[in-house]
Amino acid sequence: MDAATLFHPPVGPVRGRRHGEVVRATGIPYARAQRFAAPTPEPEWTEPFDARHPSPASPQPPAVLEEVIGEQSGGLPQREHCQHLSVTAPADRTDGELLPVMVWVHGGSYVSGAGDAPVYDPSVLAAEQRVVVVTVTYRLGLLGYLGGGGERMANLGLLDQLEAFRWVQRNIAAFGGDPRRVTAFGQSAGGDAVLHLMATEGARQLFSRTIVQSAPLGVTRGRARMSAAMLAASRDLTADTPIADVVAAQAAVLTAGSTFGMPSLMPFGIQYGHAPLPAEREVRRRWASVAPDIPLLIGTTAQETNLFLTAVPALERLAALPLIGRPLAAALSALMTQLVYEAPARRFVRAYRAAGGRALRYRFTWSARRNRYRSSHAIEVPFVLGTEQLAITLLPYRGADLAELRRVGTAIRTVWADFARGDGPRATPVAREVLRLY
Repeated sequence: MDAATLFHPPVGPVRGRRHGEVVRATGIPYARAQRFAAPTPEPEWTEPFDARHPSPASPQPPAVLEEVIGEQSGGLPQREHCQHLSVTAPADRTDGELLPVMVWVHGGSYVSGAGDAPVYDPSVLAAEQRVVVVTVTYRLGLLGYLGGGGERMANLGLLDQLEAFRWVQRNIAAFGGDPRRVTAFGQSAGGDAVLHLMATEGARQLFSRTIVQSAPLGVTRGRARMSAAMLAASRDLTADTPIADVVAAQAAVLTAGSTFGMPSLMPFGIQYGHAPLPAEREVRRRWASVAPDIPLLIGTTAQETNLFLTAVPALERLAALPLIGRPLAAALSALMTQLVYEAPARRFVRAYRAAGGRALRYRFTWSARRNRYRSSHAIEVPFVLGTEQLAITLLPYRGADLAELRRVGTAIRTVWADFARGDGPRATPVAREVLRLY
């Protein structure tokens, strides 16, 4: 093997690979856990670990909007022991050079997605912006985000993520990353996870900046009764239940949580009052305590809920009504975007700044020409990571050409990476076309 592909982190030697302009080490285990139990750090090893295969995805059913946003597990093998991460760094890094680190927490309503899904490949972001990017895979659904009764722990996916950040702090320097400049960033459920990682003890020691994309903050409070009903519906599941049966049971558990108002829009998720989170009444105090130390970039897309409304048959029929259909559907989408995403983010920023924090809001407005999805939920993700080549095949991008996507992507990645570096984000003319900063 080329010497440049062998890394020597404290956890043990890791064999990666050169891939174009980047060096990658993929599928590295950072923790292990029994079902429904807290993770523990992966033990050290002495022989080189072969990090040339992607991380497995957490077991998951097909995503609801798969025909629109693509297969969310990326077609990867699904394994219950999925606590793996991948590191991507510029191949031209000089000896001793330490670059800013960006740790990606994927979205998917806490029930779908995978850190190494092709749409999250960060090679372009790493090479173009000269940053080290870590993508994290963690437990989902019944395995990761429902517990609190008997021997079943809550927040296991969040605990997995904490172990991943601890691994980064200990090992990332061996891959050219600066552990003193770590930015946690995530989209949707991943953005929500990043915000709640900020509310855990020791957050300041794990990362120094955060970027929160389209976190559904309007559905994360008042979840206790819903979580209790869902837990009761899954009471027959044990550590010995076949994993296929656990995944199949998720549909019935979702049904049990479907009548609890706004929180039921994302039934699986964080649970306050269970490790590592404080009680719900205390979480604002936790955020206020870290505000002076962790700068925040947070925002939304212009028409977040356009993505979801097209999946509801009754709303599709509403939109099809002559004359009034489309205006009514647009008004409903605007209202839901405000309630679930924009208004809660605005309130969060106001409180964060009042507590002495530095917070920058954004609104992403790009949309493909004459595309019904407009600037919908998750549309910015390929621009951030550099996977425009995949995006062009998906419905929300129809009407755009690849050159346009790459032009926008370069501008957005510059803003994100500038923030991660600690610089004032460069709002280039292209960035100002599609990104409003507040």
